[in-house]
Amino acid sequence: MSKNKPQSTQTEITAAIGDISSLEIMHNQILVGIWMRPERTAGGIILTEKTVDEDKWQGKVGLVLKVGPTAFVNDNANDFKGQSLSVGDWVIYRTSDGFSIDVNGTHCRLLEDVHIKGRTNDPSIIY
Repeated sequence: MSKNKPQSTQTEITAAIGDISSLEIMHNQILVGIWMRPERTAGGIILTEKTVDEDKWQGKVGLVLKVGPTAFVNDNANDFKGQSLSVGDWVIYRTSDGFSIDVNGTHCRLLEDVHIKGRTNDPSIIY
């Protein structure tokens, strides 16, 4: 099966990334751990390693791991009235936004606050 660290649940992502207390996120940036589909679907279909691996580039949902100090703070260009997010939220973004990085071997994306398109309680409903 996949050589990737499991990244299908909040517990798996936070366990895989480990201690990131020394990682400082700057400005309005948000670090998200990319949600990757489980190798077996709810219907029992086993996905190939290649299919699962595509999620690190094509994933559209991530778990908020760290938030920069000015993320979702109103400024002259953006009005974030009533909008916020917290570590542990599942967020939706476009695949072309931000940039991909691996942190402690865990697939992540670094996004600006304006790149967050929505929030969900269940990442498996988005693909």
